[in-house]
Amino acid sequence: MLEMNSTPRLRRVKHGYTDGARSLAGRSVTSLARTGITPNVLTATGVSLCLAAAILVPFENRIDTLLVYWLAAGVFVVGSLLDILDGALARVGGKSTPFGAFIDSTTDRVGEGAMLAAIALVFSRHNNEWAVVVAVAAVVGSFLVSYTRARAEALGLTGDVGLGSRAERVVLITAGLVFAPWGGLPWAIVALAATAWLTVVQRILHVRKQLGPPSSPSDSTGLKQLSGGTSGNDQR
Repeated sequence: MLEMNSTPRLRRVKHGYTDGARSLAGRSVTSLARTGITPNVLTATGVSLCLAAAILVPFENRIDTLLVYWLAAGVFVVGSLLDILDGALARVGGKSTPFGAFIDSTTDRVGEGAMLAAIALVFSRHNNEWAVVVAVAAVVGSFLVSYTRARAEALGLTGDVGLGSRAERVVLITAGLVFAPWGGLPWAIVALAATAWLTVVQRILHVRKQLGPPSSPSDSTGLKQLSGGTSGNDQR
C-alpha cells in the first residue's frame, strides 16, 4: 500500500505532469540559451526570490494580511519556477555540470527551508504550538525526501518514487499561503509533512526491494564502499 507509485495509473499521472513541465521548460529557455545568461544566474535569482518571499511572510501582522500572503506566494512561485528553468537551460544550452547540479540541489533546500521556517515563526506568534511542531516535521521530512533519493542513487539504485517531490511541496506551500488569510496555512503544512514522510517511507521500502534479500558479509563490505558518494543529479 505504501508503494503508491507502483500502480501504473499513479505512475503515469506523475510522469505525465513531470515530463510535461520539463518539456514546457525546455521550450521556454530555447531563446534564453542563446544569451549570456547561465544556469547559475537563474539558480541564484530563484533562491533569492524564495528567500525574499520567506522574509515577507512574518510581516503578515504588520501590513495587510491578504496582500502579504499573496505577494509572498507569487514571489515564491516565480522563484520556484526559475528553479525549473535553470535545469532546463543547462540541458538545452549544453551547460550542465556536476557542480551546477550540486548548487541547484543545495539552493533548493535553502529556499524551501527558509520558507517553512518563516511559516513556523508565524505559527509561534499566534501561539499555534501544534502547527509549529508540524512545520518542523515538514522541514525534516522534505529534506529526507531529497536525501533518500541521493543515497539510493549513490548506490546505483533508483529512488524517485513517491508523490512528495519538490514540485508537489511547492504547490502545497503556495496553496497554504494563498489560503492563509482564511486559516488554510496550517492544514497545507500538515498535508506537506504527511506527504513528505510517506514519500520517505516509500523510498526506503523501494530501495529495500531493489537490494533484495540480505547480502553476505563480504557483499556488505562492497556495498559500504559504494555508498561513499552522492549523486551529481539534482535531487528533488
